[in-house]
Amino acid sequence: MLDPIADMITRIRNAQAVGHKSVRIPLSKFKTKIAEVLLQEGFIEKVEKEGEGAQAVLVLGLRYTQVNPTKRVPAIQEITRVSTEGCRIYVKSNEVKKVKNGYGIAILSTSQGVMTGGKAYSKGLGGEYLCKVW
Repeated sequence: MLDPIADMITRIRNAQAVGHKSVRIPLSKFKTKIAEVLLQEGFIEKVEKEGEGAQAVLVLGLRYTQVNPTKRVPAIQEITRVSTEGCRIYVKSNEVKKVKNGYGIAILSTSQGVMTGGKAYSKGLGGEYLCKVW
């Protein structure tokens, strides 16, 4: 696997598309930090670690909104990777743009950890633009 973050994003997107309650992702510290940002912003319900060693996985509880008795709408309408393995995208604190006019979030990897674009802007930090979620 060349890009584990892109794999994580794809697993989340696919699980929400078919209506799964949770998704299992191979564990890493970086993926855990991204999942914690999604949890803080209300895009997922829970983050749990299962197993030990190389077999450890991260279990994300996906969030849905019940529209009517037969239809649920996922909290994550779209999640896309911005910076890729072949083309890293770095932004300064004043270059972080709003996602979907403030309805979504940008996730950045800064010198002070993984955080949303809004928090990075308020702290005056730039970093690698990992993904955007809405």
